Amino acid sequence: MARYLLTRLWQSALTLLLASIVVFIGVRQLPGDPALAMAGEEATPEQLAAIRAEMGLDQPLFVQYFTFIGNILRGDFGESTRTGTPVTELIATTLPVTLWLSAYAIVVAVVVGIVFGVIAERYRGRWPEWMANGFALIGLSVPNFWLGILAILYLAVFLGWFPASGYVDVAAEPLRGIYYLTLPAIILGTGLAAVIMRQTRASMIETMSTDYVRTARAKGLGRGRVLMRYGLRNSLIVVVTIVGLQLGGLISGAVVTERIFALPGFGKLTLDAVFTRDYPVIQAVVLIITLSYIVINLAVDILYSVVNPKIRVGGSN
Repeated sequence: MARYLLTRLWQSALTLLLASIVVFIGVRQLPGDPALAMAGEEATPEQLAAIRAEMGLDQPLFVQYFTFIGNILRGDFGESTRTGTPVTELIATTLPVTLWLSAYAIVVAVVVGIVFGVIAERYRGRWPEWMANGFALIGLSVPNFWLGILAILYLAVFLGWFPASGYVDVAAEPLRGIYYLTLPAIILGTGLAAVIMRQTRASMIETMSTDYVRTARAKGLGRGRVLMRYGLRNSLIVVVTIVGLQLGGLISGAVVTERIFALPGFGKLTLDAVFTRDYPVIQAVVLIITLSYIVINLAVDILYSVVNPKIRVGGSN
């Protein structure tokens, strides 16, 4: 296990280094001039040159890159060219909003997806399976922005069950914060819940047709007990894999949901940074999302051995 972790750590460090190069070069290929975005259309050439010198944009590209890496290693992501605020401060303010939203969405997706998956397997060929499949079809085919608009219109405006927008810090006011995040989390987690439902159903159908399950049934175990003890447990490996792969996607894909519900999270920060060519913020956001993918995938690999003790990471079986 220790050897495996060391191998994964240096691979992760190499991945981050390559990602930093791609991000640094990619950001500078964006159309538009950040100096012009800061100074405005009426700026003189002298003013633009002064801003570029202040931002270090007049230096050779490799000098800018090594300066960028050196600052990151010291924990300094620079300052926003749009507001002048330190990027670490902006991230510390907005990242918790997105993390709370993503975590809540995953809880909703896992609970709904597993419950619907079990129902679909348990009642194959009957109306509960049709309802579960219909939910999965809607979750996969209807875009989040459309679901969000409908949810605001009917659940917030007409029925008044949820607030249409706004955010309350969950750490400061847990119940009120969760209440405000409920509708966005349901919308964000719908697609993932549909995927989990389909995979759980398929995995359980496969498990329930195996010889050891038939043997367990022949020895007198009830269908419900076999379903939960063998079918559901084996399907959890699939669920862990899906959640691990989708968590990073939820963090980066929360942009639309945050925009619809006016949440001051990572998504809004990213959009504002892209529109204003705010290089330091874009670079920091992409690197943090990349790091989150790496950490989550490592955690998923370790969780495999927890969910199924027969699986051992590091090559041993």
